[in-house]
Amino acid sequence: MKKGSKIALWTSIPLFLAIMYAGPRLGLWGDRDLKKDSVASSSQGQGQATAQGQGQRTGGQPGGQPGGQPGGVLPVAATIARPSYLTNGIRSAGTLLANEEVDIVSKVAGKVTGVFFKEGSVVKKGDLLVKIYDEDLQAQLKRAEIQEKMLSEKLERQRVLLAKDAVSREAFDQLQTDYNVILADINLLKVRIAETEVRAPFNGTIGFRFVSEGTYVQPSVKIAHLIDYSQMKLEFAIAEKYVSQQLMGKRIAFNAQGYSDEFFATVYAIDYRVDEATRTIGLRARYDNRDKRLVPGMFADLVLITDEKNNAIQIPTEAVVPDMNEKRVWVYRNGKANLVPVVAGTRTQTMVEILSGISAGDTVITGGLMQLRQNMPVRVNLIEL
Repeated sequence: MKKGSKIALWTSIPLFLAIMYAGPRLGLWGDRDLKKDSVASSSQGQGQATAQGQGQRTGGQPGGQPGGQPGGVLPVAATIARPSYLTNGIRSAGTLLANEEVDIVSKVAGKVTGVFFKEGSVVKKGDLLVKIYDEDLQAQLKRAEIQEKMLSEKLERQRVLLAKDAVSREAFDQLQTDYNVILADINLLKVRIAETEVRAPFNGTIGFRFVSEGTYVQPSVKIAHLIDYSQMKLEFAIAEKYVSQQLMGKRIAFNAQGYSDEFFATVYAIDYRVDEATRTIGLRARYDNRDKRLVPGMFADLVLITDEKNNAIQIPTEAVVPDMNEKRVWVYRNGKANLVPVVAGTRTQTMVEILSGISAGDTVITGGLMQLRQNMPVRVNLIEL
């Protein structure tokens, strides 16, 4: 091939490629390919539009309903507002004391010859608890009783002789005096013997014993501790500003460690002298503890009741929605949530009193409050308080 032909061939290749690329677009061979591309693009666009349209109609949520809930109903927790007992008063803390308690000790020194009680047992007033050695006193008593018998017989003979003026009045009076002294000695010995017997001063429960048989005790040695806690005293103090109130006979509601129950006592004594260090006055209330559930020394968290309500409407504190200068509550009515204004009263740790806005029997929504809107359909799950 000649050189000129080679040059012509190489220069014609780019021209051929350009015609092949631009020919269909310029309509040199008709619009068949363009129509195919157009139909394909149109079909793909319609499919995407259909999918987008369906997505918009379903709201982009599973199930096709707002919030993803079947039928557009929001599940919420709720409770029924019911009348209940409510107290209002002065809070304080106190200590439970036994009605009576004493350390059992001996009046005399001596060796213990007998222990007649079991630790932790119940004893009656007058029961013998401990016996102290008294054989020397018993011997003295026996001798004094013999002397008393002899003087008694001699005195009777002297009385007969005195009636016949066979003995002087002075001799008879001296014998009468000796006889009376013997009687006094006998009584004294009986008292001393009784002091060797340690007895229970009142009904109660006796604790641990601190002596054994053979122990030599002194009047200061503790033998045991006796308490009567069938009645309990609740001792506490309140601020002096309440001294003007009628406190005698007021009820006390208190809680004790280990029990979920609420206990009640009644004020029976007031110490009106103000403590200068704490600026408080002391009070004591009496609690009937015949079941012996509580024991002396327990701590009590208490309320001195100044006001009582038997039909107070209380709801959980989390159900109240603060709104500017008022409080509102979501109430379930006719299948929908309604936000109503309320007036709150006394508040406890978990509950709040509602003075107005709702009534007994209303269903108060307590859970799911952040998602609620006025008149929104809801499905309640009732929770018992």
